[in-house]
Amino acid sequence: MIDAGAKSRLGKLRLVLWAGVFLVAGIALSLWFTGSRPAAEQATDYGDSVGGPFEMVASDGSTVTDKTLAGKPYAIFFGFTRCPDVCPTTLARMARLRQELGPDGEKFRLVFVSVDPEHDKPEDVGRYVDLFATPILGLTGSERQLAQIVKAYHVYYQKVPEGDDYTIDHSAGVYLMDAKGKLRSMIDYQEDDEAALAKLRNLIA
Repeated sequence: MIDAGAKSRLGKLRLVLWAGVFLVAGIALSLWFTGSRPAAEQATDYGDSVGGPFEMVASDGSTVTDKTLAGKPYAIFFGFTRCPDVCPTTLARMARLRQELGPDGEKFRLVFVSVDPEHDKPEDVGRYVDLFATPILGLTGSERQLAQIVKAYHVYYQKVPEGDDYTIDHSAGVYLMDAKGKLRSMIDYQEDDEAALAKLRNLIA
């Protein structure tokens, strides 16, 4: 049995490790993006490398696809409702940043995708996103549906045994997608609010 202190230390260690993974991935993407090919060609390929067709289930039971989101920029985050720190912190922060944007905060959608279909049913996700006092489209689905969307967004997640239960390690970045479903940038969990707001303003410009 893992005590509360050990769980807290384990959670902090995972956060540090994922921050490192996210940083390395960002550096790798940056190096690739600034390679020898023409800038316009690189930008197109970079935007095309993330996102794509998917089909998930909203909290009201309706089907949501990539076409549902088309036409308006969106910020999409992957996590799970029982996440002890990264998920609630990130969603609360995105709600606060949206509020700081004033009326412009309505120009993008905020999307939360559960990577725990075994536990997170549509109604569970609906109750969870309602906690953050801002419109959030909460999505879940079958294992097959989840596999499709995490592949499209290059998201990492892995179930980790924890006593008689489990937790989930997962990517901690927020993907900022334009109205055409192209990746514009990402918000890192460790990034300061000023930088995050600048990215959101660029997204909705």
